[in-house]
Amino acid sequence: MNFRRLWAMFLARNHEFFRDKAAFGWNFLFPFLLVGGFAIVFGSDRYNEYKIGVFPVTGSAVEIEQLVLPDRFKKQRSFEFIPFASDQEAFDKLKHHKIDFLVKDNSATNEYWVSGTSQKGYIVEQLFNAALTKPEDVVLGNKRDIQGFEIRYIDWLFPGILAMNMMFSALYGVGYFVVRYRKNGVLKRLKATPLTAFEYLGSQMLSRNFLIMFTIIIVWVGCDLLFSFQMAGSYLMLFFLFFIGSLNLTALGLVLASRGISEEFTSGIINFISWPMMFLSEVWFSLEGAPQWVKIVAEAFPLTHLLTAIRAVMNDGAGIADISYQLVFLLSMTIGFLIIGSVAFSWNK
Repeated sequence: MNFRRLWAMFLARNHEFFRDKAAFGWNFLFPFLLVGGFAIVFGSDRYNEYKIGVFPVTGSAVEIEQLVLPDRFKKQRSFEFIPFASDQEAFDKLKHHKIDFLVKDNSATNEYWVSGTSQKGYIVEQLFNAALTKPEDVVLGNKRDIQGFEIRYIDWLFPGILAMNMMFSALYGVGYFVVRYRKNGVLKRLKATPLTAFEYLGSQMLSRNFLIMFTIIIVWVGCDLLFSFQMAGSYLMLFFLFFIGSLNLTALGLVLASRGISEEFTSGIINFISWPMMFLSEVWFSLEGAPQWVKIVAEAFPLTHLLTAIRAVMNDGAGIADISYQLVFLLSMTIGFLIIGSVAFSWNK
């Protein structure tokens, strides 16, 4: 292997990426927009989990003190009361699950409506009926407070957004890019040079990892200044995990790039792999409570193990021994992807 040729291809790929100002800017802007949007929608103290429709109420806001509803129901801090002037408008919102529960204000018989297919509506219904009982009839449980710092949704979500952006950058930045060069005949011309397949693939992998890590550091620092993420573990360990994850996903991109000659087909394969991985690897939501077979499928994805390790370090202060299983899985899969990609690689087919 000639390091001068590898270094030359590494620099050439980096120059090509940085000259494409649209792609370069979007790699930074996209995570900021996602994190900012979720912080605005889900990070506000005013955001409530349950939406309670109330009619007839005029105006765009509800004065909770003026509602003639059970006091214990009005004081639920997880409720957001939404006004409706007419019952028909409220019924339409309830049928389409845009609200979870509908109650009539100042009703002598405490009229309410709930969708039979809404799990949230069922919970609100139980709370509403419980609020109608007399306080002396209520049996209180033995409340115990849990110790520790609260993890905000944005703290849990942010690693998932970074990992998702890293996944798409690796798969499209390597797999799609190499296939396009093969289709355009660039790889065929490179084959006529002293450059070997290992040197070419190595340069593409190193270049993409450099760009991914550079992007992650900039985005992390910028978002941390805006949202002040809670970090219980080591930043060095976190950087190492992102680097291992970048290697893994880039190696997967090399497998996709090894033989493809159609950009459309390669794009379809990338979507076929990346979208299930994004939804089943707990990027957006936890799989707790999901069917067991779904969890088994999710365990086959490298993104699942990467996010498990990153969140353990970030939220629980885990050390290398605590995430050893995830590290072994990622490294083993990376080596497997590299072997498959290098053996199957073709310059022209």
